[in-house]
Amino acid sequence: MSFVPPRLTAGAHRFRSALPLSPEPAEFKGRFAQMPSLSGLIHTGRSAVRRSKARTPRDAAGSPAVRGGDPCRDYGVAGYTMTTDRSSSTTVTDGSDGPVLEVLGISKRFPGVQALDNVDFDVRRGEVHVLLGENGAGKSTLMKILSGAYTSDGGKIVIRGRPVVIRNPRHAQELGISIIYQAFNQAPHLTVGENILLGREPLSRWGAIDWRELYGRARGVLDRVGLQVDCRTRIMDLSVAHRQMVEIAKALSLDASLIIMDEPTSALTDKETRSLFEIIRSLRARQVSIIYISHRLDEVKEIGDRVTVLRDGRKVGTLPVEEADFPVLVRMMVGRDLELTSLADRRPGTEEVLRVENLTRRGALDRVSFTAHAGEILTLAGLVGSGRTQVVRAIFGVDPPQSGAVYVNRREVRIRRPKDAVRLGLGLVTEDRLISGLAMAMTVGHNITLPSLRRFEHLGLLRLNDEQEAARRSIRQLGIVTSGAGQVVRYLSGGNQQKVVLAKWLMAKSRILFLDEPTQGIDVGAREEVHKMMVDFTRNRGGTVIMISSDLPEVLRMSDRILVMRGGRIVAELPGADATQELVTRLAFGVEAN
Repeated sequence: MSFVPPRLTAGAHRFRSALPLSPEPAEFKGRFAQMPSLSGLIHTGRSAVRRSKARTPRDAAGSPAVRGGDPCRDYGVAGYTMTTDRSSSTTVTDGSDGPVLEVLGISKRFPGVQALDNVDFDVRRGEVHVLLGENGAGKSTLMKILSGAYTSDGGKIVIRGRPVVIRNPRHAQELGISIIYQAFNQAPHLTVGENILLGREPLSRWGAIDWRELYGRARGVLDRVGLQVDCRTRIMDLSVAHRQMVEIAKALSLDASLIIMDEPTSALTDKETRSLFEIIRSLRARQVSIIYISHRLDEVKEIGDRVTVLRDGRKVGTLPVEEADFPVLVRMMVGRDLELTSLADRRPGTEEVLRVENLTRRGALDRVSFTAHAGEILTLAGLVGSGRTQVVRAIFGVDPPQSGAVYVNRREVRIRRPKDAVRLGLGLVTEDRLISGLAMAMTVGHNITLPSLRRFEHLGLLRLNDEQEAARRSIRQLGIVTSGAGQVVRYLSGGNQQKVVLAKWLMAKSRILFLDEPTQGIDVGAREEVHKMMVDFTRNRGGTVIMISSDLPEVLRMSDRILVMRGGRIVAELPGADATQELVTRLAFGVEAN
């Protein structure tokens, strides 16, 4: 009988528990194809490590402190950095002076949808090539083909002058291609260190995982992105922003020659975004090529060299960033000029609909008090970890407070669980729609009606025809692009998925909507549609929106009032019309104004 070390057995068991329990569609399998089997965990080869001469500096400002006993420091190997052993790699290195990557006439079709139609695209050495397009334009499909998660129906891929067929994600990595997915490609039950080196774990002389070396390598990569978290922390216990930084660290650990970044800043604060941009600039200086996908058009000129726009699966054009002005890009993306939503003519009411007094939860909230009015958009601004999401979760009954009072329509209420909040007319759009906002394996119609099933119940049975008709009516009203109420929601674009979440709470007749990062990861057209829904809900329906957003331009444009949070407390209240980006940033960081 062969001997399997106990630590490896436990790790393998936790890995197995993180995998899906039932067969999943090809898209889901493609994302998890990079995860190794148990035999892969045992037989993975050792990667080369070199000791840096100087300890990598740590930027602890604004980042959570590492808990005591971090093995990366206990073992004294925090200065290690990664270099990938490519001795068995199939990377093409013919020395061609042409583009690092060429995509020629690539096409991809799914049932009922032409995702890509004869698309040409190229990336030069040491270039940041920005890829733009609305949700559903084909950006992610193209990137999944390049990363080996999908295979194309036609066309060819050329890497350094040599045609290749990318068989799977492992093959893509061997070709020097690494990808940071918008939807996290992580095993949530495993630790940060295990996720970063998943499938590439260093082994001891006995064939077991060398945990000391693994955590040392992980610490070195985390230091490069400025993320100070314990390597033993499970991914599921991190915030969305920190999970995103772990994804970036994992991509850097592969030492790839081409890195694909799909919406890398969608969950990051301004400070974390600046850190990422510095990393991108250093990679560009080392002649690493980057494909950068973003819906934030202001990032194009700051970080890009060229920009390509896709629309409806076709290439619209490629421009140098000097010619890529905002109106030009919007017109290329949506095919028309876009009228931005404005609150200039709005007059919110004065009727109190929600009051919070001295809301306290140990380690998260410290005597938070505020009032919201009918017809108002009230925004909670601040850094990640400032307590914004914790306030909403406490009010909604997800994490009930230890003390404090909540009043709805001037009546004190006790909200012990989300069901109590829903009955009181509250709705919550969470920051991560894929995990906690939608039932991804269910249909569009079933997601929309999920909180409102009692409305369609008769003698203990659902009136299915009435339920489906109500769902179809919501789809028409919100302009959700789908083949029908019976389509599985995971196959919708990000913007249409977000509309489904909003439709769900409108169907439930919510009067107070909590929107946590409502436009995160959706394109400029879908963003404006969400903004118009917010204005319609507050101005025409008399509802109240309490929004959390890390996008300061969105905060300034959409807010009647702004509450700035820091360290679990509200430190300032600003009228939306008088606030500036600099003032909100200073208050969030605790910097005194000049």
